[in-house]
Amino acid sequence: MKYVNADIIFPEELVKEIQKYIHGGMVYIPKAEGLRKKWGENSGNRKYYSHRNDEIRHEFSVGATIDQLSDQFYLSCDSIKKIVYSKK
Repeated sequence: MKYVNADIIFPEELVKEIQKYIHGGMVYIPKAEGLRKKWGENSGNRKYYSHRNDEIRHEFSVGATIDQLSDQFYLSCDSIKKIVYSKK
């Protein structure tokens, strides 16, 4: 994130209004809600984990045990339980 001086980008009236709330500090202004992406959407991790978890649920539904899934997907038994017993 790049630091930008408020005097350069905001009108003088807005800077004076902001100064009523904070004096000489740094303020983070988030992106608008419509522009913000969820975790893992840029890298593809969200899609990868969703697909993996669906596969784990399917394997469990056709008879695979928690221990077998733990070994197959290199996850702890507790992690497998969280996936298969979640409300999805």
